[in-house]
Amino acid sequence: MGRPRRGLAKKAPPPSGGGGGGGASPSPPPPLPQEGRRQQQQQRGLSGAGEPERSPSRAHAEKGPAGAAAATRGLQQPLGRQLPGGASSAMKRGGAGRRAAAKNGSPRPEEQRERLARGLRECQDWLRAYLNETGIFIARADSKIWITLIMAAVAGILHWCHITALFENDRHFSHLSTLEREMAFRTEMGLYYSYFKTITEAPSFLNGVWTIMNDKLTEYPLVINTLKRFNVYPEVVVGFWYRLYTETMNVMGIPTKKCWTVNRGEDLSPVESCEGWGDPASFYVAMIFLLNGLMVSIFFLYGTYLSGNRFGGLLTVACYFFNHGESTRVMWTPPLRESFSYPFLVVQMLLLTYILRTQNVNRRSLIALSVSNVFFMLPWQFAQFVLLTQVASVFGIYILGLIDSSKLQKILYAHMASLGVCFVLMFGNSMLLTSYYAAFLVISWGILELGPKYILKMCSRRGIRVWAIEGFSCFLGTITLKFLMCLIFGTADDAHISNLLKAKFTGYRDFHTSMYTCAVEFDFMEKQTPVKYMKTLLLPVVLVVFSVIVMKTFQHVVCRKELSERQEDNFNHGEIVYHALQLIFFTVLAILFMRLKLFLTPHMCIMASLICSKQLFGWLFSKIQPGTLVLAILAMMAFEGVANLQREWSIVGEFSNLPQEELLLWIKEKTKPDAVFAGPMPTMASVKLSALRPIVNHPHYEDAGLRARTKTVYSMYSRKPAKEVKRELLKLGVNYYILEDSWCLRRSKPGCSMPEIWDIEDTANAGKVPLCTLMSMDSRPYFRTVFNNNIYKVLEVTRE
Repeated sequence: MGRPRRGLAKKAPPPSGGGGGGGASPSPPPPLPQEGRRQQQQQRGLSGAGEPERSPSRAHAEKGPAGAAAATRGLQQPLGRQLPGGASSAMKRGGAGRRAAAKNGSPRPEEQRERLARGLRECQDWLRAYLNETGIFIARADSKIWITLIMAAVAGILHWCHITALFENDRHFSHLSTLEREMAFRTEMGLYYSYFKTITEAPSFLNGVWTIMNDKLTEYPLVINTLKRFNVYPEVVVGFWYRLYTETMNVMGIPTKKCWTVNRGEDLSPVESCEGWGDPASFYVAMIFLLNGLMVSIFFLYGTYLSGNRFGGLLTVACYFFNHGESTRVMWTPPLRESFSYPFLVVQMLLLTYILRTQNVNRRSLIALSVSNVFFMLPWQFAQFVLLTQVASVFGIYILGLIDSSKLQKILYAHMASLGVCFVLMFGNSMLLTSYYAAFLVISWGILELGPKYILKMCSRRGIRVWAIEGFSCFLGTITLKFLMCLIFGTADDAHISNLLKAKFTGYRDFHTSMYTCAVEFDFMEKQTPVKYMKTLLLPVVLVVFSVIVMKTFQHVVCRKELSERQEDNFNHGEIVYHALQLIFFTVLAILFMRLKLFLTPHMCIMASLICSKQLFGWLFSKIQPGTLVLAILAMMAFEGVANLQREWSIVGEFSNLPQEELLLWIKEKTKPDAVFAGPMPTMASVKLSALRPIVNHPHYEDAGLRARTKTVYSMYSRKPAKEVKRELLKLGVNYYILEDSWCLRRSKPGCSMPEIWDIEDTANAGKVPLCTLMSMDSRPYFRTVFNNNIYKVLEVTRE
């Protein structure tokens, strides 16, 4: 019988100290726009709901010489004019006011109200101009910017509340003890959280950073720089915020947490449970949920900007909520790398959309794109593969003639700069420079530089022949350069990725690829996933949008001359075609690896917003209003979408893992602090996090050396002789081996139990009884059982 919900078992809180708050200091206010530019923005704001302008320079061209002269005069205003209302103009108005006050005693109330109203209008114009120019990128046709921002904020708050409630309902996290919260972070989540714990518990922040840069516990006996090996910059940043928060609150005397004694029942000892941001685990999870709440706000702005209509943003967010279980898993596994990384991909794709739509790309946009790339790549080792699909999509619209070579070069330079920054920040991680992403950037840049000299000389004009030459050259050149770079740097860390792709398309199998393909999240997409998309109508809407994009792109590319001669509307929207190509790549990734649905489903939600695009469905909106169409679609989506939300809300549970709790308490009490452990990767993460013991293997499987170590450790589940396995463990310096009997028998599908995986490479011992089965019956003479419960058995590796 499960233990009762703990809310009923709390006792009065003992007095607890405060912890600190604060955060990053506010950034200085941006420079205010010149008068000419403010006038330009006012004209844009009055343009109504028309098509978003594609270039700031076009507004100047439409205004003519007089407008350009006015803009020039605005640039020549004194420095005081750069403040809201202008410092110099304020001085003039102030002077006149003082003279009037000298004559009349005091300014009239009507003059004060008029002056205040004028100042508010100027501030509003300045804010609209600033937002349009520095990265929010609301459609310029949208004059009611405040409504858009408020709707975006509401969407973000709703998502933050939603995932927070789901996580609490699933784990009852607020009532868990510190040890239970750490155990709740299973597998690689526990490994990443352990570095956050190191920084928060260190004597100082710099001492904590030094400790994780000279880590002696994760891969004993090696000393590794985890900032180079792993993607743990999020833990460094959040750890700094936590220390700043608690120290500030301590200085101010404000308590940051309340601690309670919780009676767990079932003859279990009471535990202390603390609530509030002063608790490290609660603060850590709260920061992740705030970031992902903000992500949905960006989703709304993204859909609004791409479609040119707020209803597009509304449809994007609604689709995301209706398909929430297929879009994210942050509410179940907060510390995973995509929880920190994916929100920055959304920002990056919004910036890229703005760059593709704008004719004259300014330097600030490219810098913002590069910075967002860095924030996306640093937290997640898989980000480079996603960016590879992105630059391939952008190269595709260049081949189709939808963007020019100059713009593509600027985008490639931004990607190269961000790759270089990440390479430096990760202390020369060779996986970045030897990636397919880096090779593609170099090859595509080379094609842009050499193409006009050689390719166009062979072909009189751009056509299918040129497209084929450029596409084939890019594909073949990328693969060739990638393998040459691997040979030069002597690295094989991402060799398992190539083998994994080979295993997907052929019958290839080895130990490491089987470890991936036997995991459910790395299997092919489930058959019911498209059915779920159909039930919420997400797939039908996206198929309609995608079909129209393909049709219009075909007309633009193939029938360009005929359309020009007939003076018909020519579809030339590279940013829309980019999203269609990106959808193809994300679909392929999701089909091959079920885990990567987190890219496909949100992108489908973005694509759904294009149902409101006048560039695609302008002919339809002459008959029906976009809002009416969106509301009708949402009404039909809501039948299944609301049911999906209700199923998520109905999940109620409470975390408990008593066998592992017994194991960790025994390790802390009965073993030396320098005792070295080996065992299954998920358990090793918990041993390092909660028991602070050295381990020889862990769940971060992207390093070739670590994969070799794990294979050695997992030989306990092979059919090898015990003497041979013991000899290899002693070479690693292992003192204790944690054996889980379930790993001997568990199989997610045929051929996926650990003994069967070992049979692929260890054919000499095939057919023998697995060693783990023998150890569960009697571990002597090569090992000695020192701890045993219904899940775990600890074997001491004897030295005699």
